[in-house]
Amino acid sequence: FVFAAGVRLMSRPVGQHGRPDVMYLSTTDYVQHKHAPGTEGADRFYAMMDHYLGQLDAMGCVIALTADHGMNAKTRMDAQPDVIYLQDVLDGWLGAEMTTPKLPSIAAPQGGAAGLGNGPTPGRARVILPITDPYVVHHGALGSFATVYLPDEADQPTLLARLAALRGIESVLNRADAAARFELPADRIGDIVIVSERSTVIGTSAARHDLTALDAPLRSHGGVSEQRVPLVLNRRINGLDPQHRWRNFDAFDLALNHAQ
Repeated sequence: FVFAAGVRLMSRPVGQHGRPDVMYLSTTDYVQHKHAPGTEGADRFYAMMDHYLGQLDAMGCVIALTADHGMNAKTRMDAQPDVIYLQDVLDGWLGAEMTTPKLPSIAAPQGGAAGLGNGPTPGRARVILPITDPYVVHHGALGSFATVYLPDEADQPTLLARLAALRGIESVLNRADAAARFELPADRIGDIVIVSERSTVIGTSAARHDLTALDAPLRSHGGVSEQRVPLVLNRRINGLDPQHRWRNFDAFDLALNHAQ
């Protein structure tokens, strides 16, 4: 629908309320969660994209194609989700009794409690998963990034070392290091940030993730392993610095300032 709408809009005559100067066509990552590259579902989706992008190209549009993140299989050898339930781990280490929380509880959306990774927790530490949303059929509210709020008395250096030693964990950073490395606002993240390895995801508690809706091997994102994304333009651009690290938001600069 999104690409068809873009072609329809671009087919309008030039002029006021006619053909747009700029369009931003955004899709969800549902297909990428459900279908690995090279499968029938993925091929069908990209054939559809190619069909509509070809029409926009024929109309003379400058096209910049990119993504917000990559996607990887997050499964064990038996194709079951490979999950570290971090809230359960921290409750076992720090205790499960509630202390004064550092931030207010976030209630799960109506009708979406099963399968959501955030919300009220009984633990002394609190695990927050940014991937969490009420549409869990394609990712089970599981991703490779988590941030944790700790009780004031927690021995943070020791805790970071213990977390880093867990199987499937790629990196554990304190707030300052995480903000610097990942360009995050320090006042919007917890005391520590945890990133899992390529094939592993992070959950809160096993009892709070309903994976029964997953009808295909889990594919998700959130880790460093999903940072690499495509950045494709339908115009040849000469004179670009070959050493520059292009990022997805550079699509606007490249399309508007270099590809015209």
